[in-house]
Amino acid sequence: MKQQKMKLEKEIVKKLNLDYLLYLPENYNSKTEWPLILFLHGAGEVGNDLELVKTQGLPKKLETDDGIPFIVVSPQCPNNANWGILFDELYELLQNIKEQYKVNKKKVYLTGFSMGGFGTWAFSVKHTDEFAAIAPICGGIQNKNDVVKLKNTPVWTFHGMKDKVVPIDATQRLVDLLKDCGGDIKFTKYPDLKHDSWTETYNNLELYNWLLKYEIK
Repeated sequence: MKQQKMKLEKEIVKKLNLDYLLYLPENYNSKTEWPLILFLHGAGEVGNDLELVKTQGLPKKLETDDGIPFIVVSPQCPNNANWGILFDELYELLQNIKEQYKVNKKKVYLTGFSMGGFGTWAFSVKHTDEFAAIAPICGGIQNKNDVVKLKNTPVWTFHGMKDKVVPIDATQRLVDLLKDCGGDIKFTKYPDLKHDSWTETYNNLELYNWLLKYEIK
């Protein structure tokens, strides 16, 4: 009997689950539209305890500094997972926050470090229309050629030159590709920093001012 052409067609309902921290500016109100940052943490904060997420990066800054005028959403990646398999969850979380809170939908930004830096590159490539600008820190992307999809997305990326966990070449090759295709790319190299290039980055108010310059077109 010869092979026959067949097709499977079935609708599957997927239940999504994702814990997250939500930061609202001190003077948040529903009469004003607020910019939104989606933050992705690194591998050290994976688990089911949101207190871990507060120990590094932007959530750590927000524990002691309530001065940035953004709504900030910081999901936690569960054990035995990574951001790359949670894109459905991240997308639905983003839409849910935009529906529930007074978000300026033209001023939505994405940032993350290490594992979250990889997640920032990859998630923004998948959803290029969702973010006005992105700020990946000490990350990279599996298929480097995908990064050209960000040609029209402003990017400010950061990396420590002494990083042995994620070598700086992981960022440099993406920067080079974006420059070659005419992308809007800014690259800060920290000569004396190792893997932790995120603490200095998130403590730099210039980053937040830079983000606010951009809107989704």
